[in-house]
Amino acid sequence: MTTLLHIDASARTKRSLSRRLSSLFVEQWRQQHPDAEIIRRDLGLAPPPHMSEAWIAAAFTPPAERSTEMRDTLALSDTLIAEVRAADLIVLGVPMYNYGMPSALKAWVDQIARVGETFSFDLARGDFPIEPELSGKHLVVLSSRGEFGFQPGGVRAASNHLDPHIATTGQYLGVVRKDIHLVAIEYQEFGDERFARSIADAEQRVHALVRELAIGLPHSLRASPSLAAGMSSAARSR
Repeated sequence: MTTLLHIDASARTKRSLSRRLSSLFVEQWRQQHPDAEIIRRDLGLAPPPHMSEAWIAAAFTPPAERSTEMRDTLALSDTLIAEVRAADLIVLGVPMYNYGMPSALKAWVDQIARVGETFSFDLARGDFPIEPELSGKHLVVLSSRGEFGFQPGGVRAASNHLDPHIATTGQYLGVVRKDIHLVAIEYQEFGDERFARSIADAEQRVHALVRELAIGLPHSLRASPSLAAGMSSAARSR
């Protein structure tokens, strides 16, 4: 049995293209894996709190020395980390907001990235003291962008602060870059035939990606186009 963590980060519900893609992926995944466990986390409807001084103090206090208040402060973080640990596959529906990630997703990442939980820190390692604690997971990023050309070499590549950020923080999720799979709808702000074609192409790619990943989970997943290999994109979509 596989465990899938389904996350949506769009503030929109009815008109969200990233939710449309993530729902399609999960629906198709259920058909391939009827016994799969689905963990649902909607960051758009229930955004995690941002880090606070109290949260930082609690996170950097050894577990045995934490007060009741500190444990309460970290309770949601503990739950979110447990969801990531349990997942074989993480499916993330995320729009590009102002060329980056929605603040709700950034808050979620900050709740996940915790020393002693998802990474270790040791200065004996020299200039690269951080090592991830989790491994072996795949991340499917299903996105929407109002513009286009954010892939490496594209006309807006320098403005793409979403895909590189996700790829960089993937280590806290147990994901290496080659195992991040991206499908994106582009041209939303233009609303022309390119937009319609982008939706159709993205949905076809979701179907193909489900079939591809369904073969190997949770043991040996075959590679598909990843953020590291080349990313298609566009910009502000809701």
